[in-house]
Amino acid sequence: MARETILVIEDEEDIGELVRYNLAAEGYQVFVADSGEDGLKLARSKKPSLIILDLMLPGIDGLEVCKSLRKDTATDGIAIVMLTAKGEETDIVIGLELGADDYIVKPFSPKVLIARIKAVLRRKSRVITDEKAVIKAHDLAITPGRREVLLKGKKIDLTFTEFSVLHLLARRPGWVFTRNQILEAARGHDALATDRAVDVQIVGLRKKLKSAGNYIETVRGVGYRFKE
Repeated sequence: MARETILVIEDEEDIGELVRYNLAAEGYQVFVADSGEDGLKLARSKKPSLIILDLMLPGIDGLEVCKSLRKDTATDGIAIVMLTAKGEETDIVIGLELGADDYIVKPFSPKVLIARIKAVLRRKSRVITDEKAVIKAHDLAITPGRREVLLKGKKIDLTFTEFSVLHLLARRPGWVFTRNQILEAARGHDALATDRAVDVQIVGLRKKLKSAGNYIETVRGVGYRFKE
């Protein structure tokens, strides 16, 4: 019996069919789109649990598709696994900053792909957010359900990853988190990312938070914490 629905956005027919076949064999309901435009349409109409997204697509590329999905409240909660031949560290960081939940480089093992998809879906299923819950810390008000941050009543626009990092730190003020712990919480235990990517996120986050950026403290040689 089919479980979660998965959308595959991949323009190479052979790869799309390989992914579709393996997912269907695992019991998933699968839809396939061969362009960014068609992928966005299917994402909004089918509301899949997860999207496997190629970056090098005709027309709207995968990064733009990811941006559109994360900006739309109807699709911003859908898990995204990027599947691409672009494996440089900068590509990985960009993909994660835009809100991807994981990043798999071609060529890939179908078994590994399935395992990573299951891991992402498990993480998503464990995230229980109260739409009315608000974390109040100093001048900040953080609402996880709406992924909204207010600084003295004024909305601060954060990327998907920046919000995840801030939420992790602010909900446990005074606790010290290592860079690896921040990576695991923001992107998952098996995500492809680097310690440097965490530092980049913190720099950008502090800049957007302005004076409230001082609440994020560096613990030299360890990681970061949110000021009590």
